[in-house]
Amino acid sequence: MNLPTSVWLFQSLHALGMALWLSIAVRNNWRGFAGSVFAVGGTMSMAPLRVDPAIDTPLLTRAIRSVALHRAALGVVLALQLAAALAFWAGSAMLVVGGDLAAARPWLNLGLAGFAAFLFAMHLGGLWFGYWIRQEGLQLTHLVLLLWVLAAFFLFNLSWH
Repeated sequence: MNLPTSVWLFQSLHALGMALWLSIAVRNNWRGFAGSVFAVGGTMSMAPLRVDPAIDTPLLTRAIRSVALHRAALGVVLALQLAAALAFWAGSAMLVVGGDLAAARPWLNLGLAGFAAFLFAMHLGGLWFGYWIRQEGLQLTHLVLLLWVLAAFFLFNLSWH
């Protein structure tokens, strides 16, 4: 296998993997909307900080207990995930079927922008609601996903020949 073909194969696999990952995220949040709202609400209401031993911090004044706002926050994340997934499917089709990275690149970058947007929404929301205090695993997951997006940006946008 020559270098251009191997690079195309890796980029194609990566684009399809991201399209599938985002599609599963959309499906999970759509089918399990109530559970996802509960999880988002846990962070927004700052419930983990109230678990024994409770952490008394002035940040608790930021807690939001409105289920309607929890639903709206998840709705924004879900819309960004859907947009990112659709863009990745379009870019993947152009890359895999057409073999045309130049045509696929704007769609893949749009997908990466949507992916980064919902991750930043979760990072910024988590920072606002103090999730680093008791939800370190969630914060680390968001950080690793953002590194994946960054690496994918370079994968799709640098010349590898």
